[in-house]
Amino acid sequence: MEDSLHIPGLRLTSDLVARAYRAVEDPGPPPGRVPMSDEDYDRSLSEILARMPRSGDIWLFSYGSLIWNPACSSAERKPASAPGWHRSFCLKVSRFRGSPDRPGLMMALDHGGLCRGVAYRIPRAEVWDALSRVWRREMSAKPSGNVPRILRIAVDGQRIASIAFVVDREMQTYAGRLPLEEVAKILADACGHWGSGAEYLLNTVLKLEEHGIRDRNLWRLQALVAEFLERKEGG
Repeated sequence: MEDSLHIPGLRLTSDLVARAYRAVEDPGPPPGRVPMSDEDYDRSLSEILARMPRSGDIWLFSYGSLIWNPACSSAERKPASAPGWHRSFCLKVSRFRGSPDRPGLMMALDHGGLCRGVAYRIPRAEVWDALSRVWRREMSAKPSGNVPRILRIAVDGQRIASIAFVVDREMQTYAGRLPLEEVAKILADACGHWGSGAEYLLNTVLKLEEHGIRDRNLWRLQALVAEFLERKEGG
């Protein structure tokens, strides 16, 4: 993890994040959900691509982990914004960065506001292979709480069609808008076989800072998570 000490005012550090880690085995999909098959992935991707412009490259909008851990290569990346959407820890998880006994929260795009992020331009000839990897990263079981959608994003002052993953509010995994203190407590405590919620938060804040993006809610959240982790014994 990158050294965060050079960012003034950032309280969450790698040392504090280490307090949130614990070894967790992958519990598999939660009850009532089954793994996505290759056919499921291909069908979903085909449906989205059929609704995108027929010519030109494909844009993918990223707002969280796809910024600091891209699932595919791209020809270009640019600052972008998604009007009408905001990033939020609103997706409940009992896997990946949470466990059945200590559920966590993952970030997703939710309705309302404005989200500043990064858009990746993927060459048309490479789009199937590239997005197949993204699909498998972003969706693991069906039904999925995180679903692909076409958004109109702003890049270089122009509105363009882009693929993005947004939360499905109809799913039981949708947490809604929780108080930041509650979100912070969950992130400071939850850990899964992919790592902790605190690590996910810190990586996102650091990478957004690199791109000149300071999300006000995430900035407040990192300070609250740091407070909870400072109180943990053994740190």
